Order: sequence, then structure tokens, then C-alpha cells
Amino acid sequence: MKLRLDLRLGQKLIMTPQLQQAIKLLQLSRLELQQTLTQHLMDNPLLEEMQVDAEEGEATATEEWTQEKKELKQTEEGGGGDEAKPEGPENPDELGWDDYFDSDRRAGDVEYPSAAQDELPSYDQTAVKPTSLEDHLLWQLGFSGLSERDKAIGRIIIGNLDEDGYLRTSLTDLAADADVQPDAVEGVLKQIQTFDPAGVGARDLRECLLIQLEHLDRDSMGIGGRAGSLKRSLIESIVGNHLKDLEKRHYGRIAKTLGVTTEEIFAATRVIEGLEPKPGRPYFSSDNYVVVPDVFVVKNEGEWVVLLNDEGLPRLRISPYYKQLMAGKRDQPEATRAYLDEKLRGAQWIIRSIEQRNKTIIKVVGSIVKFQEPFFEKGVPALRPLVLKQVAEDIGMHESTISRVTANKYVYCPQGMFELKFFFNAGIQRSDQTEDMLSSITVRDMIRRMVAQEDAQHPLKDQEIAARLRANNILIARRTVAKYRTEENIPSASQRKRFF
Repeated sequence: MKLRLDLRLGQKLIMTPQLQQAIKLLQLSRLELQQTLTQHLMDNPLLEEMQVDAEEGEATATEEWTQEKKELKQTEEGGGGDEAKPEGPENPDELGWDDYFDSDRRAGDVEYPSAAQDELPSYDQTAVKPTSLEDHLLWQLGFSGLSERDKAIGRIIIGNLDEDGYLRTSLTDLAADADVQPDAVEGVLKQIQTFDPAGVGARDLRECLLIQLEHLDRDSMGIGGRAGSLKRSLIESIVGNHLKDLEKRHYGRIAKTLGVTTEEIFAATRVIEGLEPKPGRPYFSSDNYVVVPDVFVVKNEGEWVVLLNDEGLPRLRISPYYKQLMAGKRDQPEATRAYLDEKLRGAQWIIRSIEQRNKTIIKVVGSIVKFQEPFFEKGVPALRPLVLKQVAEDIGMHESTISRVTANKYVYCPQGMFELKFFFNAGIQRSDQTEDMLSSITVRDMIRRMVAQEDAQHPLKDQEIAARLRANNILIARRTVAKYRTEENIPSASQRKRFF
């Protein structure tokens, strides 16, 4: 054994913190990116947000960057003539101050196509607060004529209702919160159950439907006229004792148990179907957050154009104050120079990462538009099969990069708002052996339309849907139809069947 010195040449990929940061920025959603940039502005004193006049837009930003570059060069040429220029960094990959400011790679010099201000919806069109169920009930409670103690109990009850209008909390717990007896809580609850909407404050579906039945008169229940033999007690008996059988559509069993005809059960079922199982539904809105698109796809002079939506995102630049401080950096202590050097590298890296992120998004969306141009012209029926590999080969990137770019990002086009992953789907072969395959999303849309147009008393079975698709030269198995139907939350034929 002996010691010796060998020189070897090799290549390896190292995930530096800067590269990890760039990859992380690439897959962030718009909201996450805004939060990340805001955090960088707080952590790095060399970064500041560039204020851009909304009317002047990109031109103002570019002119500001150009003017700053000229002023910086004049400062370096006129103010530091007698001072020796500092030596460059030992590692050529680490860009120093002079190299950075003399370079033409400035984030502000790069212009991206962006949407004009007047193309975006106004704030009052996207931020509207509807009346909530709690506000509606509290308003009625104020005019109920109850005592102050009962109103206090009522506010506790209303505050414990869920989004469907049901009371899931026990009366014992509510009584403990109000420091009263459970009987007092139940008495106030009975008053709230008379409020609008009918059925609110119920503790289960049975009680909810029974409350609504109490609000209906004979005419609205269809008791009069040809259905004169139909009694309110029959409907209440079905709701109170046979909801499980009604859900499974065992009409014959219910008729036999109650000693009535099947036609009477059908008539009662029509009334029950007109009731609202979730009385709080009209006051609940799931659209609490407005999806802001990352890019717009518009048609300009016969060509589809991809516009980057940078509205609301902070635009970063190096602080002018620290530019002046850097001009006299030779007079600064060593610790200060090291600190500023570190923050400068971080600032320029985040600016370049954002620049690269914007370029990559535009490239990917532009490639998607090229492959899916028929969709942007005609809609979902013209959607083509597409996989990540096709886009990756088209723009010369790895599939993992395409996957990160399309994650949590949205595009707005004449067909509506879509997530970028919407455009990637499998293909289904046509029976006529044509080269063009059909998108699985298009097939799902065809299944939805078939079900929407079917006869409710004779719904289409999965085998019949598959046969109709094969008649349109679409090769698809019955189990594939069942899979697509389940994924689209479409019930089976037996569940969709109507007996009346």
C-alpha cells in the first residue's frame, strides 16, 4: 500500500440551494408565488418592489431599468477613477457586483407579453359577499319577539348550525354554554325551526322534511283534486318511518306496509321530492376564492397569443440605496461587504429564477396551444389526446419540468378557465382505424350528454352507452364506460330510473 495523488475528470449534477429554489418557484401556484416573493422582500434588504404606473405598464418599468443602468455606469466611470477596482471572485460561477451591474442580463430589460389592465375583470365583479345563513337567521331572531334571554340562547343555536342548516350539537352542550336548562334550549329551537328557510334547525333529515311538511298547505301538497284520497298523514308516515325504503325505491314494500296502492305512494313521493334536504344550501357558496389565471390565451389577427398575467405580483429590483452603498464598498468593513455580497447573490438569483419561470410557463402554454388549437377554436369535443412527453420534446425540456409547470396553474381562454393539467389526457382509438385518436375527456362529455338526454323511465345501461359510442366509431369497453361514469359522479341506470 502506498499514497499517491491522482487527477480525475468527471461530471456530476449537484442540487445546489439556488437550483432547489428555482425548481420550487417553478411549481408554485400564483398565490404561493406571491407569498414567497413577499417573504423574500422582507428577508433581503437589497430587494425592493418596483412601483409601476398601471396606465404606462411595461414601458414605464423598462424605462426605469434603463435609466438606472445608465446612472450606475456614470457613477462607476466618474466616481471611482482613482480607486483600484476590486478583484473578481475566486469562483467564476459567483457573479460579483461589477459583473452584475455591467451585465445585460437584467430582469427589467426582459419584456413578457402580459394582459392589459382593461382585459382583467374589475374588483367589484370578483369580490361579492352574499348573505350568509347565520345573518339571515339572526335578522329574523331580532324580530321574533323573544325575550333577551331566549335571544341569547337563539344566537348560540344559530352559531352552531352547519352549512346545510342542521343542528349537530346536542341540546345538553348548548344548555351548558347558555347556562340554562335543556328544556329552555329546546323551546327556543322550536321557534327557530319556524324561521325561513323551512327545515332549518333540524337535527336529522327526517325532522327537516317533517318541518317542511308543516309549512305546506293542501294545494301545494297536491292533496286536493284527483289526489283527494291522499292524506297528509300518509306523507308524514313515509317520511317518519320509511325513508330507507324510499331511498332504495322499494315502493311496493312501502305500499304493502301502509296498506295503500302504489299510485298513492308515487303521488306522495312527488311531494317529498319537492322538499329541500339541505335548507341552508341557497345561502352557502363554495366560490369563496376567485381563481386568477396565470396566463391568458387570446386570438390576435388570426393567431393565438399567450399573455402572461403578472397583475398583483411584486416586481423585484435591486434597491437604489444599496446601489450607492455598493459604489463605496471599498470603504465598508469586511463583515458588511460579506453580508451585502451574500444578499446580492440571493437577490440576483431570485430575479433570474422569476425570469426563467416566466419564460418556461410561456413556452409550455405556447406548446399546449399548438397541440390543442382545435380545442381553443371549437371547445371540448375537439380536444385531442396529449401527454407530457409530446410537450417536453416540442420545447426541449424534461417531462418532470413540464409536470411542475402545469401544477396548480390556470389558463383563461375563450372556452373558459382551465387548469393546465386539463389539456393532458389519454386517447381512445377509433374503430375506423383513423390516425386521429379521441380524447378521453371528449368521451366523458359524450357520456354526460347521453345521460342528460335519456328517457328517465328507461335509462341507458353501461352496455347500451358503449354500443352507442361504438356506433360512432369509438372503441370502448363497458367497464371503461362504467369507470368514466363513476368518475363523473353519474349514478347507475337503476339509480337514475324514474317510475313516474
